[in-house]
Amino acid sequence: MDYLCWGSGPKTLLFIQGGPGSAVPQGMMRRMFRRQFQPYLNAGYSVWIVTRRRNMPPGHTITDMAGDYAHVISEEFGGHVDVVVAESFGGMIAQYLAALYPDAFGRIVVVIAAAELSDWGKDVDARMAGALVSGDAGRAGTVFAEYLFPGTRLRWLRRLLGPLIGGRLLAGSDYPPDDVQTEVRAELSFNSRDVLPRIRPPVLLICGDHDKFFPKDVAAETAGLIPDCTLIWYEGQGHLRVAASSRVARDVLAFVNGS
Repeated sequence: MDYLCWGSGPKTLLFIQGGPGSAVPQGMMRRMFRRQFQPYLNAGYSVWIVTRRRNMPPGHTITDMAGDYAHVISEEFGGHVDVVVAESFGGMIAQYLAALYPDAFGRIVVVIAAAELSDWGKDVDARMAGALVSGDAGRAGTVFAEYLFPGTRLRWLRRLLGPLIGGRLLAGSDYPPDDVQTEVRAELSFNSRDVLPRIRPPVLLICGDHDKFFPKDVAAETAGLIPDCTLIWYEGQGHLRVAASSRVARDVLAFVNGS
């Protein structure tokens, strides 16, 4: 599991990335993450971006990935981090981390994730994974553009933007191709409804009400199944707009500070 750390504050924030595929951010992505995480650094946190395990065995599940992060917390962070912020695919993992390893963290925040991925999301991610594994930058970029511009009407725009987006998307992507496929297989069978009632620590769930990956009704159901859950809706926003919003850090800090 590779990592990137910013800051030297006394409090620790573990960030679990989306996917499928996870890499230490480089270039433009690194600069974007750095700006996004600046409020945490200003608040006295050291921020750790930790990738998924490399060369995962076949059949490695979301539950197993939660165990990987719990092991890292145990071995590298003395058994406890102050805050976990987990996004999209990472948020799926965080639901199991919260249910099975409640002593590993103080507070946990799940961003743009819920109890089950939509059929549309499963299909898009499977096609994205296939393009990434084959190294087809143009096709990967075209599929990624579908996250931004779904539907048949804008298919021409996705094809136009595909090569440009794909070059940026694959730049610095050093994760093993088999790991991408393992993550896709894990998310296809992902359904956390049975474990959500076992979560005891407070959870902040941040979702967009126009998210096609995790629809509004599933997000609301997820919040209802977690005993102590604060749900914040980003009105009129979809998956990627919520992920890129500067509001996320403010809401996270308000949650962990009890305001």
